[in-house]
Amino acid sequence: MTIQLREVCKTFGSYTALRNVNLDIADGEFVAILGPSGCGKTTLLRMLAGFEQPTSGEIRMDGEVVAGASSLIPPEKRRIGMVFQHFALWPHMNIHEHVRFPIRTHKKTPKAIRDNEAARIEQVLALVGLSHLAKRMPHELSGGQKQRVAIARAIAAEPSLLLMDEPLSSLDALLRMNMRREIQSVHRETGSAVVYVTHDQGEALSMADRIVVMKEGRIEQIGSPQDIYLKPETEFVAQFVSKANLVRGHWDNDMFIPEGSGSSVQWRGSEVAGYFKSNGLYPVRPDQLELGPVQDGGLVGQVANVQFQGKEFNYDIIAAGQQWEVISPVPYKLNDKVSVTIPQRELQYA
Repeated sequence: MTIQLREVCKTFGSYTALRNVNLDIADGEFVAILGPSGCGKTTLLRMLAGFEQPTSGEIRMDGEVVAGASSLIPPEKRRIGMVFQHFALWPHMNIHEHVRFPIRTHKKTPKAIRDNEAARIEQVLALVGLSHLAKRMPHELSGGQKQRVAIARAIAAEPSLLLMDEPLSSLDALLRMNMRREIQSVHRETGSAVVYVTHDQGEALSMADRIVVMKEGRIEQIGSPQDIYLKPETEFVAQFVSKANLVRGHWDNDMFIPEGSGSSVQWRGSEVAGYFKSNGLYPVRPDQLELGPVQDGGLVGQVANVQFQGKEFNYDIIAAGQQWEVISPVPYKLNDKVSVTIPQRELQYA
């Protein structure tokens, strides 16, 4: 299923949740909608599902207008599956019945699946590793198992579009990692387009083909995980996704001179976005910076805070009148003087 959103806006009274959203999703593509709470990502997902209607603009699926200011095709008439944040399992149904429900009730269920219901249920349960628990009730399942049931139910009728609204937010860290792999496997096996809403950068970066970063109802940047992480185009994307330090200074063509360094420190940045150049900023991630003994060629800084993280340390470094976050495997103590540099290998914009 291909999807097009054109100038989509959504208001709730005086509050504007979405502002002129334009987005194309290819058949079989995995798109993550990433942003903080209140940015409009769940509203966008609910529009794709048919639960909300645009105030203006239109949404097309396979060329057909499914939503506009004066028209709305309801969820049951769209070939979609949805996984909710809190699973939304029915307490009176066992796993087998959960998977069977959309096959029997969804108006868009293909005839081949309806005619081979038992085989389809068995296939879907095997795909999510729950064949041996088919008769269990929801209250007898762990959090991860409940999430697998929600996914199985969503894909049972073979939807062309799978919508997922922060499905892993209520799971612990280990389960989230395992479920990421499960979701990727389901995507590969089904070939459905996936729109995955999350506020977790790690989820978006690890699973999606493309990421849509949203802020205050608008799209800030669209790109591959690598482009979003390595080549942010706005200050918000640099800090929200890459956790980048925004170093102040000035640009001389494609060379950046950090504030307080004189001209002794210069960083190349031919591909740094125009926004940063016009504002005298250079985005640099905590893992790009390197700490060492005070020496020529680096900015002199002081350790303001230390957090031990096992294989590395998270430092707050005061340098050139700014505080930067630095990740380094080298141990330093509070108030130590250090040299802050960017190794040549980390100048990705060179």
